[in-house]
Amino acid sequence: MKIRAVEPIVTGTPEGEPSTPWSSTMVIVRVTTDTGAVGWGEAPTTLMTLPVRESVREVARFYVGRDLAEHHRCFQEFGRYSFYRTRSMEATAALSAVDIACFDLLGKEVGAPVHALLGGKLRDRLPAYANGWYSDCIEPEEFAEKARAMQRRGYRALKFDPFGDQYGTLSPDGLVAASARVRAVREAVDPTTDLLIEYHGRFFPEAAIRAGQELDRYGPRFMEEPVQPDLCDRLREFRHRVRTPVALGERLLTPADFESFLRRGLVDVLQPDITNSGGFTSGREIAGLAAGFGAPVAYHNAFGPIQTAATLQLVSTIPTFFLQESFEASWPAWKQRLVSGYSWEGGTFEVPNGPGLGIRVDEALLEKVRSDEMEPVGPEPPWVIGGTWVRRSPPPAGGPSPPRRARSK
Repeated sequence: MKIRAVEPIVTGTPEGEPSTPWSSTMVIVRVTTDTGAVGWGEAPTTLMTLPVRESVREVARFYVGRDLAEHHRCFQEFGRYSFYRTRSMEATAALSAVDIACFDLLGKEVGAPVHALLGGKLRDRLPAYANGWYSDCIEPEEFAEKARAMQRRGYRALKFDPFGDQYGTLSPDGLVAASARVRAVREAVDPTTDLLIEYHGRFFPEAAIRAGQELDRYGPRFMEEPVQPDLCDRLREFRHRVRTPVALGERLLTPADFESFLRRGLVDVLQPDITNSGGFTSGREIAGLAAGFGAPVAYHNAFGPIQTAATLQLVSTIPTFFLQESFEASWPAWKQRLVSGYSWEGGTFEVPNGPGLGIRVDEALLEKVRSDEMEPVGPEPPWVIGGTWVRRSPPPAGGPSPPRRARSK
């Protein structure tokens, strides 16, 4: 079975449906063989959507016309030719998406789920933590109300960013506001519910440490990316002065990156992203490193349903699996309809057992949301959960809020 085509597809917001960039923009990759079989992959976005799309076309040159069974060789050959791959998010994202699609095709060819190709799953259901649930939350009581709603849906772990528009430095008022938001959530939910604090890699070390020492009092399970990523060596000081464990990994691109952070004692909880750290091919190596260091693994999963399906296949095989990130409950309706085959009820995922990724993609809907546009910018960065950096305008009376991004074909 030879690979005939590798096609990147960018999605946007359908007209009339309110959405924000983090929930509407995706780069989906469709790989087709000469037998007509189709495999699906996904790559990250966040102000690199169109460069990633073009990088997929670069990667395709190493796969098209080759036998599917040679996909690992194609992976390695691209690494030799792509001089900056280990430092290029665009290159690793594109390669990861194609790798995921190849494993999807391999599973379909032999009639087995990807987790069987990786040695077999260790668990049937995966506990999830909710993200994206706190859109349009500024005041502490708004965070508390939505946190209670997620607990009623079965989630026993909630991740959120309490820092509003603070970036780099952290003002006294900004620290007071962040503490009030976390306290409100802590008091709103069951004491056994885990709180996970998202920093988004936004602070200089001094500000990150002050925030960590203040928020320690609420007993969070981890603090994610507390310092700006180019200052990561200062994480050693953060871990020395803050009690809460450090989680990171969504910006690390290779198994060697993860090994370096583990060996230097800069991280407690690993958060790889299957869509930018080498797909399943490198994912197996990262899982081995985590097991060797005894490090808990909580895969980053902030983009789309194909990413989720691939992640579930991989993490179900990892001995040190900890928690799985989930945005599903906060996606717009069209995105929830795009893929079927996995379930996420009661705060847990059920691992799919169908061939390949175990999913079905609604290709007619995919065509309707296809877009050639860049992600919008302002008044909030595209990585922000909408309405938490600045207060969004309320929707007009008698109708939905306008879309943040118009459909374009």
